[in-house]
Amino acid sequence: MSLFHIVILSLVQGLTEFLPVSSSGHLILLSKLSSFPDQGLEMDIAVHFGSVIAVMIYFAKDIWRIIKDLFSSRFLPDFQKYGNRLFYLLLIGSIPAAIFGLWLQGQDMTALRSSKIIGWNILLFGILLFFADKYGKTERKIEDMGYKDALLIGLAQCLSLIPGTSRSGITITMSRILKIKRRAAAQFCMLLSIPTITGAAMLVGWKLWQAGTLDIDLITKGVSFSFIASMAAIGIMMGWLKIGTFIPFVIYRIVLGVGLLLYSYGIIG
Repeated sequence: MSLFHIVILSLVQGLTEFLPVSSSGHLILLSKLSSFPDQGLEMDIAVHFGSVIAVMIYFAKDIWRIIKDLFSSRFLPDFQKYGNRLFYLLLIGSIPAAIFGLWLQGQDMTALRSSKIIGWNILLFGILLFFADKYGKTERKIEDMGYKDALLIGLAQCLSLIPGTSRSGITITMSRILKIKRRAAAQFCMLLSIPTITGAAMLVGWKLWQAGTLDIDLITKGVSFSFIASMAAIGIMMGWLKIGTFIPFVIYRIVLGVGLLLYSYGIIG
């Protein structure tokens, strides 16, 4: 894989992972609509892990509070402490995707990677985000979330295993339905990516390591470029949500989804 290909894939992944527009959909479309071959599992691991590192650095204060509060409360679920509450919310929110993801390991997902399915998912889940954001109230913060909220967001996250749905998009949509404020919704959903993506990357990485096909140089480059792009995307998202809504991302999804469907059904192109 050329350095140019690695850079493009890393930038696409990094910029779209935390914006509610579907990073997996963009990565698949990049290989389908360009001369680039499919990036393969190694590159998938690299670009996603770069995104996880970016989240950990951007939200380092939250992670530090989790560590501090967990040790001070001896790992008991003391919801009076913010870090302790956040840890158990993330733990509960990660369980559904872990179970569903392990089950999908033995399933053939090739059919779900078609441009038609990706196009419909980008469009329809974009419209769902519009209604959730427009009519969802902004009353609650992470401190107000409970086990039920985390479980519902975690169940919604399972849908992101279908390309085009968007992990951040569907979890933010569920958060807004649950009346969670926009920035809090984005923050929680980004933090939720840490156990979710790390677990998936470790599982695939272990299989590649056992097979003797793990390319450390490729992964290092992918992680580095994806990290840079992801930091930019997180900054853009959190900065924008101080003054704006998710509507610009909805518009982008609708335009992209409609365009992709027109192309997939042979109407244009």
